[in-house]
Amino acid sequence: MTLSTIIILSIFIILAFYFDVKTKKIPNKLILIFAPIAVINSLLVGGVTGLLFSAGAMLIAGAIMMFLYILKAIGAGDVKAFAIIGLITNIEFVLYCMFYTIIVGGIIGALILLFTRTFLSRMVNVLYSIWSSIILKSTAPMETFKVTQAKTMPFMVAVLPGAIIAFYYVYLA
Repeated sequence: MTLSTIIILSIFIILAFYFDVKTKKIPNKLILIFAPIAVINSLLVGGVTGLLFSAGAMLIAGAIMMFLYILKAIGAGDVKAFAIIGLITNIEFVLYCMFYTIIVGGIIGALILLFTRTFLSRMVNVLYSIWSSIILKSTAPMETFKVTQAKTMPFMVAVLPGAIIAFYYVYLA
């Protein structure tokens, strides 16, 4: 990874983190600013081949994250953010970044539940909702749980450390 790629990626993730924590949204303007920057960087660093690899990483990252969006696990801004991370970097980095982000997100979520002392009651409610969905052959109990009891956190809170861990293991270890 070149210095220009590291700088662009760092600025993008820090800005996305800031907006996601502050407003719980990643603005489209941020995506629209960084997309051409990533394309130009990919062309300068790797030529047309580099651009094609980055575009492939963007499409694959976007497709994987779109699956999580359809399941309502993440927001649309997170899908676009990972697509841009793929466009800035490459397929190897973005896949590792997704992997570590999901692990960090799970750890943060578990810690939040443990420290708010709601872990056991939430797990019972989740299992009850799953069981009810199976018995009724309907997703309505799960949808009700999501609307009334599910807690959310800005996903970029997990992406920032996930990207740092991915950078370490992909490029430094």
